[in-house]
Amino acid sequence: MSPPDAGTDTGTDAGTEPVASGADGADTLDLRLPDELVALLAESDERTPRAAHVGHGERAPDPAPGTLAVEDLLDGIAAWGPVTTDVGVFQLVPVRLERDLQLISRWMNDPAVAAFWELAGPESVTAEHLRPQLDGDGRSVPCLGVLEGMPMSYWEIYRADLDPLARLYPSRPHDTGIHLLIGGVVNRGRGLGTSLLRAVADLVLDRRLACARVIAEPDLRNTPSISAFLSAGFRFSAEVELPDKRAALMVRDRALRAVL
Repeated sequence: MSPPDAGTDTGTDAGTEPVASGADGADTLDLRLPDELVALLAESDERTPRAAHVGHGERAPDPAPGTLAVEDLLDGIAAWGPVTTDVGVFQLVPVRLERDLQLISRWMNDPAVAAFWELAGPESVTAEHLRPQLDGDGRSVPCLGVLEGMPMSYWEIYRADLDPLARLYPSRPHDTGIHLLIGGVVNRGRGLGTSLLRAVADLVLDRRLACARVIAEPDLRNTPSISAFLSAGFRFSAEVELPDKRAALMVRDRALRAVL
């Protein structure tokens, strides 16, 4: 796949221009956590690994029936659990189409998001983007990013070494890629993107012991996005030509995570 870029603390979609909300910001300001997602986050599961401190009694949801094998290529993201970050308790929750489609589609219809993700339109457009990942072999897992109990970002965690991107750089087994979209105006321009990029990269390295590098490919023209990745401990590795953009290959190395 040649997926969209990840988002940043400037409200960017990694390698995209800043993501603006609608004029009234209503899609974010009155956003409420779906009851079903609240129940999943609160559900007790003694098999799920826990962070040393998670706060609010939050727990990772059980994998939905039939999804465990699909997630094997990424070591069961549903069981990664919440982590405490410098901006609050954060958790990746794998997308469920019937629960999350309306919210993700709303984010995708933001004009600034649509300019780069190209998923504006009815919910069926977003659904067509999500289904190949949800029904695929698990090499890409779409997730909601839930911060302090609020779904506020969309993520794609994917096996970069199994992606066409791997042909464009010296890939290594288990390289893991990330894309990020910050969902609404209230969460943009506050440094959240940088904090969450670092947190998720660390989460990947902590939960995927075979992975030595986390990869991203923001648009080379988007210097605020690249700056956010650099601030999150990524380094610039190379320029790569993708079908829809010239990208900056950003790498977070396990070996360098303590010093960057």
